[in-house]
Amino acid sequence: MPPNTDAAFLREVDEELRRDQLAKAARRYGIAAIAVVLLALFGFGGWLLWQSHEQSVAGEQGEALSKAYEDMGSNRIDSANAKLTTLATSNIGGYRALALMSQADLLLQKQDLRGAAAKFAQVAGDTSIGQPLRDVALIRQTTAEFDSLKPDVVIARLRGIAVKGNPWFGNAGELVAISYLRQNRRDLAGVLYGQIARDPTTEETLRQRAVQMAGVLGVDAVTEAKEQKSQ
Repeated sequence: MPPNTDAAFLREVDEELRRDQLAKAARRYGIAAIAVVLLALFGFGGWLLWQSHEQSVAGEQGEALSKAYEDMGSNRIDSANAKLTTLATSNIGGYRALALMSQADLLLQKQDLRGAAAKFAQVAGDTSIGQPLRDVALIRQTTAEFDSLKPDVVIARLRGIAVKGNPWFGNAGELVAISYLRQNRRDLAGVLYGQIARDPTTEETLRQRAVQMAGVLGVDAVTEAKEQKSQ
């Protein structure tokens, strides 16, 4: 063959070989590829159905919690407890936490401090729940148990929350300050009361208590607190 004819023939053979290889690959892997696509589509569809189901469940549980609060407000305690007991096992962390803490509030009304503390402890120890809610549960657990706890236990438990910048600084800080006083560590208690009094986020009633206690312990928080409020 002339050189140019030979090259053309080789190209045709090469192209035919490639087409044959592609056909074999399609026959070999085509079913698998189709299966992968179908599985992906089914998976996406299942995810959408799951999302829709979760939203529906969340809406139902939110309505149930609202009705439980209505029952509590109308003093229908047994009816409220029944709803809260169901919600306390919810797979949605927020509703589960609120149900447990509401159960704890009902127990506090009965002066069942131990039972209430146990409910708060469940929330505080649940790592699937948001940290701010766990923190307030820990504070309320400690408040319920306070008279039976040693001061060093309270301090160790709440030291990480009783810091400026934490949303529950005032509440946790007051418990820690009282525990310092029970240990006769008046200097540390005074400093902490002063910080609570000067914190602009502190609730007014708590601020007044902190200002008074700081003054008793030799820390002038009155002037500084007024200056901060005027700025």
